[in-house]
Amino acid sequence: MKLAIRSFAVAVAALITLLPAVSSADEQAGVQIGLLSCEVVPGSRVNLLIRSTADVTCTYDNQGTLERYKGEAGIALGLDLSFKTEEKFGFAVIAASSDVRPGAYALAGKYVGGQASAAAGVGVGAKVLVGGGEKNFSLQPVGLEGSVGAGASAGIGFLYIEKM
Repeated sequence: MKLAIRSFAVAVAALITLLPAVSSADEQAGVQIGLLSCEVVPGSRVNLLIRSTADVTCTYDNQGTLERYKGEAGIALGLDLSFKTEEKFGFAVIAASSDVRPGAYALAGKYVGGQASAAAGVGVGAKVLVGGGEKNFSLQPVGLEGSVGAGASAGIGFLYIEKM
């Protein structure tokens, strides 16, 4: 466990060190720390058993500055036997970015990783995603999910978000 934490810290430090070299003069490199909260758009879920997808809207709160995103989330490969009527999830965000200015929408990008959830009326789940976009590399150590519905799912999850 200590080795994993140390490796994570070294990776973040290396990214922060490299970012100033690739940013333009009007961008401000650094680290973003905040909370990304997402909600599945009602009626948009498509469940094909081994793949599922749903439209999402997300809000990123970076210490009081809000950015709104839209996108898609689901399971790219796995097993999804769930039927959810309401679903929300959130991530504690640690992002090394070439542009941390408010309104830069630096979190726009593609994220993949493992996810699992279960519901019987009220449900819970967890997601571990890494990835990024043009302006960042982000690590969302653990995302938590709350849902209303029934069933279970597990597999390789994804989240694609862009500026709303």
